[in-house]
Formats: sequence, structure tokens, C-alpha cells
Amino acid sequence: MPYRRTPRVQARMDSQRAAILDAGVALLSEQGYAGCSVAAVAARAGIATGSVYKHFQNKAELSVELFRFVVNHEVDAVAKAAAQPGDLVQRVIEVMKTFTSRALQSPQLAYALLVEPVDAPVEAERLVFRRAFRDIAAERIAHAVDAGVLPEQNPEITAAALIGALGELLVGPLSEGATEADTMPALITFTLRALGGPAT
Repeated sequence: MPYRRTPRVQARMDSQRAAILDAGVALLSEQGYAGCSVAAVAARAGIATGSVYKHFQNKAELSVELFRFVVNHEVDAVAKAAAQPGDLVQRVIEVMKTFTSRALQSPQLAYALLVEPVDAPVEAERLVFRRAFRDIAAERIAHAVDAGVLPEQNPEITAAALIGALGELLVGPLSEGATEADTMPALITFTLRALGGPAT
């Protein structure tokens, strides 16, 4: 008969995995992926390095899981903002504002997620989640186009261009310690012009 973990053992394993992820996110927020070695994460979690390998085969697998863990929260926050009441164009703006605001609140973490040099598996995850952000924006753009408040356009292409540009636009502010007040007005103007709306 194959070994099956008891509920108590499974609960202990789940708790340890959660501690590893919490420790990894803390290090990611402070030092980026460069500071997230398996040994460093284990030390922050207060466990032996070997215990991390019970959950993740190597640093690459741990890095991918950390990326997914953090970015899922970011996607949820952006989707929630996009669903708030408001006119159809404002909902697109809220996607960009929320993405930017959350990035500027945790610049080291955002830099790690967006632009820090990483291994290929994490880079592949960046593409997956960039599409998730794109899809949220594209849905809002499509609604605005259908309602006639934005000119005819391909919502997916516009959304992909906006999300890609946003990642690039944030590189400077994230490394320079810029605030929302420094960044947001120009971002909103850029977004409105890219959508074909009035740059108010």
C-alpha cells in the first residue's frame, strides 16, 4: 500500500509550505530574486534548508511559485478595481492606476516581478500573467468600444500595448523612488491618448 499522509502530517506540511512562501515574499520584497536563495528563504522561515526541498525541487521551482503567489494577488486586485462602478473609460483607467499604485507601494517587489533578470521559467510566467492583465483591460476596452465611448479598435492589441508600455514606464519610477503624484497624471494622459479618448 502506498504511504498516505495523515491529516496531522499534511497540516504540518501545509503550514511549512505557507511559511516558506511568506519568507520568500518577504525576501523578494527586500532583495528581489537575487536574495531568494533556498538557504536564505529557509533561514527566514526558521527551518532547515533541506526542508525547503520537500516542497520545491530547486530554486527555479521556488521562484516560479513565489511569482505566481504574488502576481495572483495583483491580478485579483486589478480585476476588482476594473469591476468598480464608473463610466466605461474610467474602468480602463482604474486598471492602469491600480497596477501602478500597487507597484509604487512596493517598488523592490514590483521591480523583481516586472524587470529583474530571471531564469527562463520565471520569464515564462511573466508572459502568462501579462496576458491576464491584458485580458482584464481588453474586456473593459471592448465594452467601451461597443458603447461608442471609444473609437473602433482591437481591444486585445490596445490592452497588450498598454500593459507592455506600463511595465516599461514603471522601470524609472520604481528605481528612483517616485510617488503616485509624480507618475499618475502623465500615466492617465498617456492611457487616454492610447485609447483614442480625450486627454483630460
